[in-house]
Amino acid sequence: MWRTTWRNLLAHKVRLALSGLAIVLGVAFVVGTLIFTDTLSKTFNDLFRSTAADVNVTRAAAFDQGLEGTGTGGTATYVPAELVDEIAEVDGVAAVEGNVQAEGVYILDADGEVLDTGGAPGIGISWDTEESLSPTTLVDGRAAAGPGEVMIDTNSAEETGFRVGDTITLLTPGPRVEAELVGTFRFGDSGGLAGASLTAFDTATAQELLSEPGQFTGIGVGAEDGVDPDVLADRVAAVVGSDYDVKTASEQAESLSADFSEALQFINIFLLVFAGIALFVGTFIILNTFSMLVAQRTRELALLRALGASRGQVTRSVLGEALVVGVVGATVGLAAGYGIAAGLRALFGSFGLTLDGTLVLATDTVLWGYAVGVLVTLVSAYVPARRAARMPPVAAMRDDVVHVQRGLRRRTALGVVLSLAGLAALVGGTLSDDGGTGASLVGLGALALILGVTALSPVLAQPFLRSVGAVLPRIWGTTGRLAQENAVRNPRRTAATASALMIGLALVSAFSVIGASTNASIDSLIAGSVRAEYIVSSAVGQPFSPDVAEEVGDVDGVAAVMPLRWGQAQLDGQTSLLTGVDPDALPRTVELSWVDGSAEGLGGDGVLVDQPTAEGRGWAVGDTVEVLTLDNRQEQLTVSGIFETNQVLGSTVVSIDTLAGAGGVEQDRFLFVDLADGTSPADVRPQLDEVLDAYPIVNLKDQTEFQDEQKGQVDQLLLLINAMLVLSVLIAALGIVNTLAMSVIERTREIGLLRAVGLGQAQLRRMVRLEAVIISVYGAVLGLVLGTLFGVALSRSLADQGITELAVPYPRMAVFLLVAALIGVLAAVFPARRAAKLQVLDAIARA
Repeated sequence: MWRTTWRNLLAHKVRLALSGLAIVLGVAFVVGTLIFTDTLSKTFNDLFRSTAADVNVTRAAAFDQGLEGTGTGGTATYVPAELVDEIAEVDGVAAVEGNVQAEGVYILDADGEVLDTGGAPGIGISWDTEESLSPTTLVDGRAAAGPGEVMIDTNSAEETGFRVGDTITLLTPGPRVEAELVGTFRFGDSGGLAGASLTAFDTATAQELLSEPGQFTGIGVGAEDGVDPDVLADRVAAVVGSDYDVKTASEQAESLSADFSEALQFINIFLLVFAGIALFVGTFIILNTFSMLVAQRTRELALLRALGASRGQVTRSVLGEALVVGVVGATVGLAAGYGIAAGLRALFGSFGLTLDGTLVLATDTVLWGYAVGVLVTLVSAYVPARRAARMPPVAAMRDDVVHVQRGLRRRTALGVVLSLAGLAALVGGTLSDDGGTGASLVGLGALALILGVTALSPVLAQPFLRSVGAVLPRIWGTTGRLAQENAVRNPRRTAATASALMIGLALVSAFSVIGASTNASIDSLIAGSVRAEYIVSSAVGQPFSPDVAEEVGDVDGVAAVMPLRWGQAQLDGQTSLLTGVDPDALPRTVELSWVDGSAEGLGGDGVLVDQPTAEGRGWAVGDTVEVLTLDNRQEQLTVSGIFETNQVLGSTVVSIDTLAGAGGVEQDRFLFVDLADGTSPADVRPQLDEVLDAYPIVNLKDQTEFQDEQKGQVDQLLLLINAMLVLSVLIAALGIVNTLAMSVIERTREIGLLRAVGLGQAQLRRMVRLEAVIISVYGAVLGLVLGTLFGVALSRSLADQGITELAVPYPRMAVFLLVAALIGVLAAVFPARRAAKLQVLDAIARA
């Protein structure tokens, strides 16, 4: 039997290769994702290990704010300088030094443009004088020794072309600084910073610019020879008390790595979801391929049964073919996955995120690649294998054997149940008050509905193909009628082929609806919520100096400037994102619809919350809210106003002073600029542009430009998602090629007869193309209908998250339908040419 299996593999290698491509693409995406994320993780783990001294002391956070660092959570905590002297007295300490580190320090190149970090932070540090504690190594020049001197990392020096002795300009969280470049340094052993830029000052200057005088962001401690870091950490912890976290180098690296891995999960899941979609679509192709192979080999399999082969042997023979396809596909997929990971690294490198070293190909990745490829192939081939095993031996004796398929009653019943359950879940998701729960219900409903429609697809195919396909005979006559009948004659095969395309287009169209609805919501939000004529936002995705707001406010014609900042605190025991604003400028720049109260109390100890938050937390105007800051201080705020949902401000609003008291970083995320009554925006803009020329990390936009910027971010994300989903559409196109190619072989005698009675080669090619087009259109129509349902339901379920408007991009849907028809035409090129090349007499004579 194994010899027979091998012979069949060689006999059908081209057809199986087309099926194997689905496995190759799916496995390649899985493997590429795992290799890329493993490499990304290793890069940052090495980075974390390079930054840690033997023992590290930081302020203990009262609650978890995510990745440690002043930029990520929007809050900063400090360690007093006096603690350095106390730690120095601890037995076993060889060296101790306070350090300062903060984000928001950007280097301007010779043209006055910000050194591009591709979204990675610009980091400022204090230069460590204790070499044993420093992760940096001086390469050229000397250490900075005063407020007019600065050092930069070697990567930044190379990109900007600056040399020791040059005067360079820096944008800091505080003022704009010009200083002499007195030295360059390498970070760690390799100098890798994952795209970030690093700027070093002397300690006093770093404290003035990046923290506060007399305050450090952390303290590094070196152990004497022979002293175990764990023992030293315990001794230091006993001295500094419970207000501080004391960690060894390995503990700090593990803690940062764990936080980073948790954040990395999003990228991992995001990419693996698309790989799963590709594999799911691929199962239809493999199932279709093996079903057709089994149908074509009816007499051969029956003869094997007649010669004594058991059902189990026949099943194992077919699964053996699938196993070989899965192993070969997974092997090629591993190599392709390595290429995808290399491409992802190059792509992220162009954005500024440099991944150092070679790509990480872990054993787990290889095992997962083979497990996924082989398992998907075997599962997909199991049903055809079982069908082959049930082939009656008597079929070998008959020349006119016809493979009788079971009725569609059970399949129809299952499809109806799943479809109804899916529709119910979609409706439940749209009616849910909780956005997270609603989105989950929509996701489950979408999955159930896809499975249900897939089961119903053969039943739906016949009326669709007969009604829509009726156009073909009217335009192309006999050729069109033959194409229509070919598509209708085997609804199971047509449905399986169309289902692959249906899934891809359902997801593409769903995200198109969500994207269009989000963009419509942005237009509505900004038009209805923003009163300010101009908005200043970051060009690098990072907060910027409050000096910008001061200089903008001094421009003639500007009536009010409202900075907007973010921070974190616990309110009544629940971690909340706080938005800090200027209470005086708020009414002039942002439109609020009040449910109760007002913004009058915001300037003191007031807090404003949106209606969903107030209802969820049980707060009313006048209620007292217990506040816990990150550095473990307790305060109280009073609810002074409740407003309708406003995505510009978020859910919880405090004054800038209140946010600073809670440890908020004194850097702005946005500025809303309102002009004096009667002032022409066109007259003021040149002056604003002139002021902001000194700060190239920010952009000035009017409301329309700001809308376009926000919608551009949505469109970029949508483009990325659709680019990922193209993989599933590509696999679906391969499925159409595969089905048509095998259908041509299956109908060899029929094609020969058609040629014998006068059907020309051009007509034959047209017949195959029209059959491909109608199958593609059928799959596209199902996909567009389902995708529109999914997109509408998900948009409605996320109404509380800011998607307040519903928009269906009908022109784009029409384009998708035309693209599907084009896919059918292209997919039919090879099968049509193959059919046209068949010799008439050979085709008629072939059994």
